[in-house]
Amino acid sequence: MIYQQLLNRYSRFMLGSSATETIVAEDGKVTLRKYYKHRLRIKKLNKNFRQSKIHLGNLYQSCLAHIRPVTAPLALISQVQRSGGTLLSQLFDGHPELHAHPHELKIGYPTKYTWPQVNLEEKPNRWLEILFEHSVLNHFRKGYKKQKNLDEAFYLLFLPSLQKEIFLHYLDSVESITLRDVFDAYMTSYFNAWLNNQNSSGHKKFVTAFTARLAMRKNNMESFFDIYPDGLLISVIRDPRNWYPSAARHKPKVYGDIGKALDIWKESAMAMIRNKERYGARVCILTFEDLVSKTESVMRYLAELLEIKFDDILMIPTFNTYPIKANTSFEAKQHGIINSTLNRYKALTPEQLEIIDSMTKAIYGDVLTLASRF
Repeated sequence: MIYQQLLNRYSRFMLGSSATETIVAEDGKVTLRKYYKHRLRIKKLNKNFRQSKIHLGNLYQSCLAHIRPVTAPLALISQVQRSGGTLLSQLFDGHPELHAHPHELKIGYPTKYTWPQVNLEEKPNRWLEILFEHSVLNHFRKGYKKQKNLDEAFYLLFLPSLQKEIFLHYLDSVESITLRDVFDAYMTSYFNAWLNNQNSSGHKKFVTAFTARLAMRKNNMESFFDIYPDGLLISVIRDPRNWYPSAARHKPKVYGDIGKALDIWKESAMAMIRNKERYGARVCILTFEDLVSKTESVMRYLAELLEIKFDDILMIPTFNTYPIKANTSFEAKQHGIINSTLNRYKALTPEQLEIIDSMTKAIYGDVLTLASRF
């Protein structure tokens, strides 16, 4: 009776260990000691469970103490949408010598398609306000999806407040800050605040990232190569007969009118010619058709261009090293590259094919003479 009351109502901290040892029968001492041990463990656990702010602070301190600087040049993938930029960025994902941005790089300011202009006379807080990618907030809360209609979502653990701490901490270590330092600080803060990044360690040769249309503006490319003279621009051109059905289905309000849509495609194509003529070997033009049908040859070529070792993961579209379904305007039931993207022209009428041919044939041929072929 006394033993049971002790178990139910008292603890070592109320009676003391010597008193309980005297009162409780010998055969109950083992059980009582286990009970005391359990109570101590629960008390410690509850204390730790209430220390979320302390734990978060410890996490920040640990991350700041083990920052991996990201100072590699940027290999920017850019051209008009629905041309294979997302596919190429997903093929780069997971390579041990690359930091692959997991989503579209949205540092454009004040609009998505404008290379951000950073004023070094302003404060670092302002620089981060300009460069910060708001899309990461939604990915953190709801999981990463390239398209809203896809059923698979990927866990992305990213702390914006930690990114700010890392960004400011990195710049504090730089004596005379340049524009490149600001962008290095941003890349460092981004990839270090991405806590479940499966490919964060090891020496990296490049940061790879896709941003639609940035390469279509002359001023953007001037700013990009001023900051990244060691950077690369990779542009993918897609046969307009296959491009238009995908673009029109993706954004009918933007690309639904075939004439206006082809004007945008032509603007992208002309930009490829201009960029290649001006920046030479720092610009690589690929065809979407080669990327899909000759993936290994294309990726081996790009591995050599980026001076990285070829790895089989370069042939598998992934997100954070996990296989991912295609970012297509049409239905995608499987992971990997979809060869049917080469036959989208079959959905067009003879009249539409004639319009596309008359508006794009000449410039498409000019771009193909500058593109790497396999």
